[in-house]
Amino acid sequence: MTFIPDLSTLLAFSLACFILTITPGPDMTLFLGRTLAGGRAAGIAAFAGASTGSLIHTTLAAVGLSALIAASPEAFFVLKIFGAGYLIFLAVQAIRSGSTFRVDTKGAPKPRSLKASWLTGIGINLSNPKIILFFVTFLPQFIQAGDPHAGAKLFFLGVYFIVFAAPFCVAMIFAADGLSAALRRRPKITRAIDWIFASVFSVFAVKILMTQGR
Repeated sequence: MTFIPDLSTLLAFSLACFILTITPGPDMTLFLGRTLAGGRAAGIAAFAGASTGSLIHTTLAAVGLSALIAASPEAFFVLKIFGAGYLIFLAVQAIRSGSTFRVDTKGAPKPRSLKASWLTGIGINLSNPKIILFFVTFLPQFIQAGDPHAGAKLFFLGVYFIVFAAPFCVAMIFAADGLSAALRRRPKITRAIDWIFASVFSVFAVKILMTQGR
């Protein structure tokens, strides 16, 4: 199978995948927040959305469209503005409505729909220009220049990264779900978490605006 890199390359890429998976980012912030909001199902839905976005990025990178976006100052600028604006919107939403728990008039938690969590995961992932740079600058380092199967290998590595990250992310979701019941009994702590999530989204928005294209 010509699209599979050699073993040494795959091992080096696996180590890089592990480091990237445990490094906090907008996707991780979202699916952990959704887990605290609606339980593991909501967290997994948000993670599935982010993974769907990564799969779309993988496909675009394999056919060369991501490289065109990263190389175009105008397109990259628009994506940065959109991505940062979306994160700011989520930060404001966290303060106004609560990123963790929304309570109805009877005092029962009012969870977001799984579809909404999935779509939000896709939106955060697709609007993050740092992810485009990941696919057009990081992945090619594990493919030899002039490789006639470069596109297929790029797609394989992108899918491999998604599959590799899944068990680690699901474990984080289950761990966060274990804390949700205790947090429901402490509204002051959940409100503090809302501000923490808002702050994190805001920081990532600034980082996105500072991201430079190729």
